[in-house]
Amino acid sequence: MSVVVIANPKGGVGKTTLATQVAGYFASRGHSVMLGDSDRQQSSLLWLGLRPAAARPVSTWEVTVDLVKPPRGTTHVVLDTPGGLHGKRLKDVTRLANKIIVPLQPSVFDIFATRTFLDQLAEQRNAGKIEVGIVGMRVDARTIAADKLREFVETLGLPVLGYLRDTQNYIHLAARGLTLFDVAPGRVEKDLEQWQGICSWLRQ
Repeated sequence: MSVVVIANPKGGVGKTTLATQVAGYFASRGHSVMLGDSDRQQSSLLWLGLRPAAARPVSTWEVTVDLVKPPRGTTHVVLDTPGGLHGKRLKDVTRLANKIIVPLQPSVFDIFATRTFLDQLAEQRNAGKIEVGIVGMRVDARTIAADKLREFVETLGLPVLGYLRDTQNYIHLAARGLTLFDVAPGRVEKDLEQWQGICSWLRQ
C-alpha cells in the first residue's frame, strides 16, 4: 500500500489542493484510492462530497484522533493534515507514510515557519524511513520571491518535485469535486506540464 501524506505545520499553504490533486491522479491511473482528512476544517472531505458520481472513484478514509492503518483492499492512500502538525501526531503520520509532500509558498514567513519541520523530515528521510519532496505553490517564476524560494530549497537536500503556478483552474475544479486529471488535458495543458515531476515521483 502506498501512503502519501501532505504536510506542513503552517496553514494556508495549499495542502488540500495538493491532497485532492494527488488523489485524483492516482484515481486516473485506475488505483483504489482513499483520501483521509485529519484537519478540523475537513476541506478534503468537503471536496469528496462535491465529487460527481461519473468521476473516477475516490473513497473516504475516516481518520480518528489516533491514526490507524487504512482499510485493506486500498492500494493508494492520501492524507491531508492540519496546520501545527508536530509531536506525537507527526510521529504517527511519519510511521504510516511512504512519501511526504511538503507544499511551500514563496513567502519569507512560510519559509521560516517550515524550516524546522523540514529538518525533522530530513532526519526521517536520511534514516531511510520515508521519502520527502517539496512542491512550490502559487509560484510566479518571474518574481524575486520565487528566486528566494529556489535558493532556500537548494539548501535542504530534499528533491523539489515541481513549482505550481497560481491559477483559477484549481479553484474552479475543486468547486466541482474535480482535479486536473478528470478533465480534457487540453483544458489544463500548462498545469499538467507542471505536474510531470510530481507524478513521476509518485510512481516511483
